Amino acid sequence: MEQGRMIVLTGAPGTGKTTVSAIVAEKSERKKSVHMHTDDFYHYLCKGAIAPHLPEADGQNLIVTEAFLEAAKRYARGGYDVIVDGVVGPWFLEPWRRVVREGYEVHYVILRAGKEETLKRAVCRSKLDRAANIELVEVMWEQFQDLGAYESNVIDTTDCSLEETVSMVLKKVADGTALLW
Repeated sequence: MEQGRMIVLTGAPGTGKTTVSAIVAEKSERKKSVHMHTDDFYHYLCKGAIAPHLPEADGQNLIVTEAFLEAAKRYARGGYDVIVDGVVGPWFLEPWRRVVREGYEVHYVILRAGKEETLKRAVCRSKLDRAANIELVEVMWEQFQDLGAYESNVIDTTDCSLEETVSMVLKKVADGTALLW
């Protein structure tokens, strides 16, 4: 059985990660695919959960990351294309680099939209109060700017249709231009 790939679709809230990930999973060239929404792994926490954007959540975030990485690896070993939908900034890539060193094919695609567009898309859908949500989205948007070596992994979704964005993601994967090393 051929091992599947992992395609990490990341970016700030409001860039289209979840919508694009679901379609990329459906359009996978493999016979099997899975859309792994990493936020779900945070929802599994029942007691002692810390909001993942807070500095004191670092230990929790590492455990949650390890949990969804193990799940992603198992799906990939089973021949699935694994579309990983979550906030995975370059500052948190070491666990993914370990996966690459273990022999898994990992593509790292960053979706980014302009600040106004990102806020428009993201602010109304959070469970946080509006002011806290705006602040969080602005902070996360800023974290995905000026990514240095990873700028070539970015797709700007500001003025793109959903179909155009999906097409660009699939092209990056097919061409191998977003492979994580």
